[in-house]
Amino acid sequence: MDLDSYGGTYGGNKKPTKFLCLALKMLQIQPEKDIVVEFIRNEEFKYVRLLGAFYFRLVARPHDVYQYLEPLYNDNRKVRLRGAEGYRVSHVDEVVEELLTSSHSCDVALPHLPKRSHLEEAAMLEPRVSALEEDLEEEDLIADGEGEKGGKGGKEEKGGKEEKGGKEEKEERDQRESRDQRDQRESRDQRDQRNQRESRDQRDQRESRDQRDQRNQRESRDQ
Repeated sequence: MDLDSYGGTYGGNKKPTKFLCLALKMLQIQPEKDIVVEFIRNEEFKYVRLLGAFYFRLVARPHDVYQYLEPLYNDNRKVRLRGAEGYRVSHVDEVVEELLTSSHSCDVALPHLPKRSHLEEAAMLEPRVSALEEDLEEEDLIADGEGEKGGKGGKEEKGGKEEKGGKEEKEERDQRESRDQRDQRESRDQRDQRNQRESRDQRDQRESRDQRDQRNQRESRDQ
């Protein structure tokens, strides 16, 4: 079966998707845990990975769910999500977020999943360290090493960054001032136009009043 989307049911009659049919087939076969884990670790076929993650969320123990599904937060590939209103674009990490935090996915009620903090307090899970934190720690270590090797170079680089930051702030400030000036000019132009319209209206009223007075005078002389 060609798997090209993720989702539960679609259409007005709630027809099951290929993805949901395959998940049901896996529930019938009940493959070994190692096989499902290989599905989850499959980096080549993203929908196979999501199929394994969805099945694992349904049958696995809570601490195993967190252990094997949380690494998929680093997978930002686009996927097609098929629902009642058609297709829309989502991402692998968004689907995993839904599996770990929502009570339903693919129009299926998911088993209750305790909060991660509760499992950490029960010593069933280690505190989670995100990939971003690991990257930041590595960058800090590299920066510290470079700072020890060449303090002068580090100062020059820092000064260059500060100078660059100062230039960027100056450009942003100039842009804001330019926008403010443009807004003031537009406001002034609008006010001038409004005054001109009011002046024309007053002039028209005055001319109309003069014409009416002249007409009344002629009628009075004729009488």
